Amino acid sequence: MKKLKIKKGDTVYVNAGNDKGKTGKVLSVLTEKDRVIVEGVNLVSKHTKPNSKQPQGGIIKQEAAIHISNVNLIDPASSKPTRVGFKVEDGKKVRVAKKSGQEIK
Repeated sequence: MKKLKIKKGDTVYVNAGNDKGKTGKVLSVLTEKDRVIVEGVNLVSKHTKPNSKQPQGGIIKQEAAIHISNVNLIDPASSKPTRVGFKVEDGKKVRVAKKSGQEIK
């Protein structure tokens, strides 16, 4: 299993593609495909049949996955995009922002 630097719940900045410049929260990470689903980014129209959740059916908008290389984590200190590094503190490996050096929770 791959170890990715972005996790579910992180706030990320989209740095490439049609939604370049947008920020959003990571809803899920697809490790086997190196992709993430970000809230409000890369919306696609999906045609649905009527079911119990959507008795009317029709066209709904939902988020599609984007490649993990097209997003950067938002630095907790400066609220700007940053790269992610790792540091060992008290015997535990923690993620740190490259710009500020601050630990990412």
